[in-house]
Amino acid sequence: MARYMLHLQNERYKPNDSRNLVYKARDLCSRMKASVRVARVATKFVEFDVEVDKEDLDMLIEKLSPIGKLADARHIAEENIEKEKGIQDGIFYFNNERFWECHEAFEGVWKECYGREKEVVQGIILLAVAFAHAQKNDYLIGLGMLERAMEKLGTSPSVYHNIDVDRIRNKISSMQESKTLTRFEI
Repeated sequence: MARYMLHLQNERYKPNDSRNLVYKARDLCSRMKASVRVARVATKFVEFDVEVDKEDLDMLIEKLSPIGKLADARHIAEENIEKEKGIQDGIFYFNNERFWECHEAFEGVWKECYGREKEVVQGIILLAVAFAHAQKNDYLIGLGMLERAMEKLGTSPSVYHNIDVDRIRNKISSMQESKTLTRFEI
């Protein structure tokens, strides 16, 4: 079986629907060889992390259509991409609430870094992970990730490529004070 990230258009779901969406998706595809790992709910889409044989992907998408119309399907495989491309992809995924994919893109960047740069990238990864947990209605875990993200960002330079790290630190501080996860773009 192959692993895919499916993004279905979201018109009515909230992160607190995540668990029920997993159950519904599992019920919808119960008669086929497929595994629905998790559902993350973003503003514009519901993201399903699934495993299915490639030849059954279209059937799985069809079975999940009562939840939402397909917006994107991406095969997940360990990729070796150029560092700059990984940063661009990571920013794109973060800004489009595709936090798990942001984490994956920046993890590829992280593997190419050393010293303080490695810590800055890890801080961004942890921030993306916090929001990915929020999309699964795991807000307490997400809030806990903020402290770890802040530790990694530390006193790093104020800008990393085109990312305003000072702004991220300020956003994290505000979220920690209010005990809420508030999405923003990087």
